[in-house]
Amino acid sequence: MDFRLELVQVPVSDIDRAKAFYVDQVGFVADHDVTVSEELRFVQLTPPGSACSIVLDLTMTEMPPGSLHGLQVVVDDADAAREHLLARGVDAPAVQDLPWGRFTGFTDPDGNTWAIQQIVPQG
Repeated sequence: MDFRLELVQVPVSDIDRAKAFYVDQVGFVADHDVTVSEELRFVQLTPPGSACSIVLDLTMTEMPPGSLHGLQVVVDDADAAREHLLARGVDAPAVQDLPWGRFTGFTDPDGNTWAIQQIVPQG
């Protein structure tokens, strides 16, 4: 039996601001933007190369905006990922070398945090 993680809810306070940040600055792909009702707008975005997407959420979860921490994406080159973010106006800390990988990250306008990991071969 396969259990595929394909969608993660990201709680935000302003969908338009969050969508602009993730698409225009971080570089996620906008898959869907559908107003289902006055209470529900479904905005799904996917990081390039990922099988898992995010949905920007105002009403589908009880998590308050900015409360999601620890999301992690994996890249081939943490330095290049950091430079990509900095060039697009996203603050990203210096790459940190740890025994289990090289890391940088970013925080969205609501305070949700992301880690960016470059996996380093063990040996």
